[in-house]
Amino acid sequence: MRFLSRRLVMPNDLNYANSLFGGRALEWIDEEAAIYAICQLETNCLVTKHIGAISFESAAMQGDVVEFGLETKKVGQTSITVTCLVRNKATKKTICLADDIVFVQVDAQTRLPIPHGKTLAQLTV
Repeated sequence: MRFLSRRLVMPNDLNYANSLFGGRALEWIDEEAAIYAICQLETNCLVTKHIGAISFESAAMQGDVVEFGLETKKVGQTSITVTCLVRNKATKKTICLADDIVFVQVDAQTRLPIPHGKTLAQLTV
């Protein structure tokens, strides 16, 4: 798994318990996974179709730097499935794991799924 991006947990990212709000973490995961999928498939005409199991393991606090590890699990004709691991940069402790995030390439005009023409073997590591 490659850790490609980092974010600093700021006051606006916190919940009532002064830890990273789960909704903010999910927003970041969707964005980071989308950027990863866009780079892998070399197109920005992707939509999020599905986010599977999400497991929150530990809290992130204000001032923590969190990093996002991403990995391709599967490639379909029109889709790519990725996993995203969010961890504390300093401690390497897992904050959250989002599995089976599926993006589908769509036609810019019709918004219907179209083949992307890539295979798992063709994607960058």
